[in-house]
Amino acid sequence: MSAPNRPKDGKKSSGGDRTPPRGGPSSRPKSGPAPARRAPSRPSGKVAPGSPAARRTREDYPTVQAFVAIGANLGDAQAAVKAAMETIGAIERTVVTARSSLYRSAPVDATGPDFINAVVAVRTGLTAEAFLSELHLLEEQAGRERPFPNAPRTLDLDLLMHGNAIKDSPALTLPHPRMRDRAFVLKPLAEIAPDKVPRAALARVSSQVIERIRD
Repeated sequence: MSAPNRPKDGKKSSGGDRTPPRGGPSSRPKSGPAPARRAPSRPSGKVAPGSPAARRTREDYPTVQAFVAIGANLGDAQAAVKAAMETIGAIERTVVTARSSLYRSAPVDATGPDFINAVVAVRTGLTAEAFLSELHLLEEQAGRERPFPNAPRTLDLDLLMHGNAIKDSPALTLPHPRMRDRAFVLKPLAEIAPDKVPRAALARVSSQVIERIRD
C-alpha cells in the first residue's frame, strides 16, 4: 500500500487537501465584511443650473434675429413695457440683444390714453409661430383682454420680423403688415436697428406725434 500523500516539507497538513468552500469564513477579509456595492448612477433627466449642459440648452442652438414692438396704455404703462422687456428675454431659447428708449404716442387705430411704446431686438431659436405663441402668453399673463377690436390694452406685443421670413397666413404675417405705417414702431426700431428702417419710411410717418421719454 502506498504511503499517504504528504507535503514536500514532510509535515502533515492539518486540513488535508480539502479547499475551504467559497464564501466560507476563511474567504472573508480579516478587517470585516466587504462593503456593499453601489448601484451605478443613472441620469435623472434634469440639468443642473450653471452646468455645461445647461449652458448648451440656452446658447448652443441655431438662432435668428427678431424684433418685437411693445405697447401699453392701461395701468402703469411704463412699468408694463419695462417688465415686458425682461419677460421676453426669459422666453425659452431667446435672448434680448437691444432695447430702445420708451416713447409716448397717441393711439393709432385704437382708443384710450396715450401709449407707451418700445422695440426690442432678440436672438431666438424658436420658430416664428412658436415665438408668437410665447408673446401671446405674456400678453395674457399681463391681463390683456380683447373685448372689442383695438381696445385699450395692458400689454401689446407685435412680432415685426423673424429673420428673413416672409409669411402670409391668417395666424401670422411677416414682416408685420402695418409696421411701415406707424411712427411708434419705426422710431424705436430705427434707434436700435437703423439699417431696418429706410429714411423714406420715416419721412412718411413724420406727421404722427410721438415723443421720446427721457430717463
